[in-house]
Amino acid sequence: MGTADIESSVDCNENATQVRDGGLLPIGLVTIPMDRHSEEFNRALAEGAWLLRANQPDAAVEKLLPLYEQAPANPDVAINLGGAYILLAKWNKAVRVLSKAAELHPDNAMLWSNLGAAHLGRLELAGPPQQQRAIRAYTRALEVDPAARNVNYHLGLIHKERGDLAEAIACFTRELALNPADKDARYWIDRLAGSVAAASPESDSHRAEEA
Repeated sequence: MGTADIESSVDCNENATQVRDGGLLPIGLVTIPMDRHSEEFNRALAEGAWLLRANQPDAAVEKLLPLYEQAPANPDVAINLGGAYILLAKWNKAVRVLSKAAELHPDNAMLWSNLGAAHLGRLELAGPPQQQRAIRAYTRALEVDPAARNVNYHLGLIHKERGDLAEAIACFTRELALNPADKDARYWIDRLAGSVAAASPESDSHRAEEA
């Protein structure tokens, strides 16, 4: 598995396609007062989100960065700009944008979820410090919204990489409870459960008896 899912927060009148590696989740609605300035701001924000969803992160950054400079406290701009940086593997830039926004908006689960992805970077290259920071951000996302989709899944992947198979299975099980159609979560539950069973003392004893 590669880059964790990221979320875009702007309604562009159609749903984003969910992809496990570096994908976007269904997008929410941004409510901005509709005077002329905010109409232009909202339009640019929607265009940036569309570019991000169309897998054009460079163009998304070009569109979103001026908005961030105008309104650095806007969580929707931060979510989308941070998401673009994640797709570009510019992890430190993503962390700076998202961590500041998360401090200002501590009850925004999408910010914490994307911050988890930014801290983690590429799963297979992340060391213990990155894993721990990602775990804290993902855990905070679940504290804000226990039903946040894909967060338990990515926690499961991290715990799997750390060798904590029991906790990984628990995370994948929680994800499956939220989304019973999640084939990836089901796959990892079955695979890791088999690994745990094979490594159990009972299994060793059974093999010894057969020998």
